[in-house]
Amino acid sequence: MKALPTLALVAAAALGLPVAPRVAADDTPPQVVEIVAKRFEFTPKEIHLQKGQPVTLRLRSEDVTHGFFARKLKIDAEILPGKTTDVTITPAEAGTTTVICNHFCGSGHGNMKMKIVVE
Repeated sequence: MKALPTLALVAAAALGLPVAPRVAADDTPPQVVEIVAKRFEFTPKEIHLQKGQPVTLRLRSEDVTHGFFARKLKIDAEILPGKTTDVTITPAEAGTTTVICNHFCGSGHGNMKMKIVVE
């Protein structure tokens, strides 16, 4: 009896009748990666992502306002203390990107970096 629903869909499409869209089997939410900023480092220092797979970067600061900037991945976020900032991306190409803090946060600010490796 499985053929009957399929036949009905084919007939409806042939007659130009609206057919309900099929739900994709993989409607899973993006992977979440937690990243903590504090003077003068990001933790973890390196993350690995998969090309074409959406991911949410969940950013938080333990002390002052920090930035999270990665030109290649088109990320420019502000991380406020006491708040969580979610940035969802889908990396389009493989490679390594350096993320920097682009909000001055003190004397070690220039060394505040992490790597995102897209495989």
